[in-house]
Amino acid sequence: MDKMGIVFALLGAALAALMSGVGSAIGVGTAGQAAAGVVTEDPSKFSKVLLLQLLPGTQGIYGLLIAFLTLTQIGILGGSPEMSLTKGLLFFAACLPMGIVGLWSAIHQGKTSVAGIGIVAKKPEQMAKAMIFPAMVETYAILALLISLLAVSGVGRLTI
Repeated sequence: MDKMGIVFALLGAALAALMSGVGSAIGVGTAGQAAAGVVTEDPSKFSKVLLLQLLPGTQGIYGLLIAFLTLTQIGILGGSPEMSLTKGLLFFAACLPMGIVGLWSAIHQGKTSVAGIGIVAKKPEQMAKAMIFPAMVETYAILALLISLLAVSGVGRLTI
């Protein structure tokens, strides 16, 4: 078997976790800065702004899930970690949706969470509305999770 297959499969798993994790760190950090400003002025709003700050962190979890699933499928977490170059490239491609969309959606969800934190700062009774805006961005992270999940599972069943 070609060793490059496993290299590309591992690279795909690493990118899914890395890119989603970086996006989440940026998004959570951006929202955290805004949340800290609100809490400085009104500490009673801590729980509301914390919830908005945490939303961009889900993409990192999704990327980690795809990475673990890929590592399991390719035999790194038990089994024989050998495969063809073709199959390794397919695993790599299957991980890309979560990595790329995870990166961008987490960053933009962080920015949208900042806007929601601004709503809560001025009108705390509008918390539900403030949550809807960043939740809409989450939709695309979930779609990427779904496609990467289905693709990684499908590639794992192939015999090439």
